[in-house]
Amino acid sequence: MSNAVLSKTKYGEIKPKSTSAWTTFYKQRSLYAMVLPGMLFFLLFRYLPLTGSIIAFQDYNLFKGIMNSDWVGFKWFEQFFTYPNMRRVFVNTLIISLYQLIFSFPAPILLALLLNEVRRARLKGTVQTIVYLPHFLSWTIVFGLTHMVLSLNSGLLNQLLQVLGFDAINFLMKAEAFRSIIILSGIWKEMGWIAIIFLAALVGISPTLYESAKIDGAGRWQQFVHITWQGIKPAIIIMLLLKLGVILDSGVDQIYVFLNPMTLSTGDVLDTYTYRTGVVEGHYSLTTAIGLFKSVIGFVLLALANRLSKAVAGEGLY
Repeated sequence: MSNAVLSKTKYGEIKPKSTSAWTTFYKQRSLYAMVLPGMLFFLLFRYLPLTGSIIAFQDYNLFKGIMNSDWVGFKWFEQFFTYPNMRRVFVNTLIISLYQLIFSFPAPILLALLLNEVRRARLKGTVQTIVYLPHFLSWTIVFGLTHMVLSLNSGLLNQLLQVLGFDAINFLMKAEAFRSIIILSGIWKEMGWIAIIFLAALVGISPTLYESAKIDGAGRWQQFVHITWQGIKPAIIIMLLLKLGVILDSGVDQIYVFLNPMTLSTGDVLDTYTYRTGVVEGHYSLTTAIGLFKSVIGFVLLALANRLSKAVAGEGLY
């Protein structure tokens, strides 16, 4: 009863005396001060911008503003769904997102499990530092490094192929190789950084559980299944649900840097189309309609996946 004091009633009974909300706030003012920056961030950059979604139903004019622009209903949604290349853009988005879910999502989990098995603290810290450093590189630098490896004339891989007697391949201009390059470069850049989350979950597992399991005769695999996996499973489920919520966000910064006219057939996604239409051509209402569509799809998938996860695994995001 940290937020209440004891008082006696006229019958001699002792009951907690309620305090005002302001008194509680004052006593915990330091905690509220710590939370305030995060609340302001979400208020200013997450919730207030939602009011701008109204221009998806307007013929938005930059000079008239939101309040005076003409209402057009679902015109921009209809235009988006009737866009000639809409099917290609949508399919590319789904395929790249599913590839990221299948290949990129398990990579940091495997890395965290491997690092958790390293017993030498110095070696473990060195490897962890090396693998998460690429996270701090911009996608422009990552593309430059990729170009050094895969370019037609001076790429290290093509030089190796020529030494072995094979013809050089222009990987960066091949539409068939674009998705593989996107996935592999994404894994290399973000795998070590995301692995920190799963390493934190592994560190939270009590060592006494492993000791008890060894006494009971459990092998390494049994320890993994019944202790390690159970300890890391909540973190995996939460990260998976968060990933499903933004499954239509393929990463415009990465794809835009790697994209070229030769790879549009397999690399043009909703984010790059939105950039061309909204930023380059100035169709703000259309791109807002696309963003709203993506948000609705993500929300529905998140709600369904969360409900399924709670029913099957007993874990969920909320």
